[in-house]
Amino acid sequence: MCSEMDKDAAQYKCLLACRIKRRKEEIQNFILARRNEIQKRIRYRRYLFHKHERMRKMPLPTSLRSQRVPHPSGPDWWERAVTTEFGPQDWLEKFHITRDIFFLLCAKLKPRLEQALPRPSRQAVALERRVAMALMRLSTSTEYRYISELFGVSVPTVSHCVREVCEAIILLLKPLYMHLPGSHELEENARQFHSQFGFPHCVGVIDSLHIPVKSASQVAAAVVQGCWNSRGCRSVVLQGVVNAQGIFWDVCAGFPGSTDDLTVLQSSELWTMAGQGGLCPQPSRQLLGQALGYLLLGDAGYPLQSWLLKCYPPSPQLTPQQHSFNAHLSHCHGVVTHAFQRLRARWQCLHSGNDGDLDLVPKMAVASCVLHNICNVHDVPFKEEWLVALSRNGCPQPCSVAPAYMDDPNAEAVIC
Repeated sequence: MCSEMDKDAAQYKCLLACRIKRRKEEIQNFILARRNEIQKRIRYRRYLFHKHERMRKMPLPTSLRSQRVPHPSGPDWWERAVTTEFGPQDWLEKFHITRDIFFLLCAKLKPRLEQALPRPSRQAVALERRVAMALMRLSTSTEYRYISELFGVSVPTVSHCVREVCEAIILLLKPLYMHLPGSHELEENARQFHSQFGFPHCVGVIDSLHIPVKSASQVAAAVVQGCWNSRGCRSVVLQGVVNAQGIFWDVCAGFPGSTDDLTVLQSSELWTMAGQGGLCPQPSRQLLGQALGYLLLGDAGYPLQSWLLKCYPPSPQLTPQQHSFNAHLSHCHGVVTHAFQRLRARWQCLHSGNDGDLDLVPKMAVASCVLHNICNVHDVPFKEEWLVALSRNGCPQPCSVAPAYMDDPNAEAVIC
């Protein structure tokens, strides 16, 4: 009798210990996710502070202070105002790009958009007007109804123009301004990360962005497709990898907001490419006497791999070398945080909520990333007031923690 009681007590004690251990792990994961979120906010606030200090010390030449001209609206608004009266600041305000870049986009998109002939039931709209309507929607997230009144077309025509322009950008401009880097580009990326941040063999930083979705037509779809994220916001996930200049060289969009960073990564072409040795230089490079491929850097939401590094989890047992490694990696990670902030600030459809078709959101996200790269390459001016508007609203960004069993046990040798 006593032996049976002892056996039951031992089983109960073992079960209780397992539950306590599991609860401790859940608490540690929550604390780690919260700490990562706070660190992201701190890095961004530091960036804004230093940026503000630099801008405050720069005097504004009087020649740059242009007088604003009120512009009419109506069916001929494009011909009367934009093509004749708009100054540089007006182009930035309405489209977030310059006049030269606008007509550059029109020229590059012309082969595709000229093929998209309108059906007899659809209004025929000039190429420049179609591009302008799409850019206004992407940059300012202006309602379709207002854009239709401004350009004198129907709401379905505006929606169709946004879709066809985004598809044309992805088809024609993405191969030119966003593609997997070749061997020389990987080498240059690694050199820039090493010279700017002191991190060797790094060619990119990875992170995700939750894009809010709304409207009555999307509520039912959001529930069915699992678009509710852990912060209580309906969203679509965008994964991006940037180089040291904050230029995206790989993106993946379209996953519902309930999808964590690990699942998005494993479902992307990047995971397959890197797992098959796509980030290994030829011939192989040496670091501390051993062959080492190129590296990506991520946060706690990603698994540790031989080609993907993240910070050591917070612990009192961390060595000074491990603390130093975490500091360098966090400094590098600020590049992608900064890039996502500027992406959302210039292309406000990514943070103010999309009220169009849910299947259009990933196309708008990828097209916005391509346009972000074009603006970076051509040094298109960026207005700090866009960041202020960004800080007032937007979708809360979840923080996930990849389970420890997904880490490659041999990957830590890369950073030891």
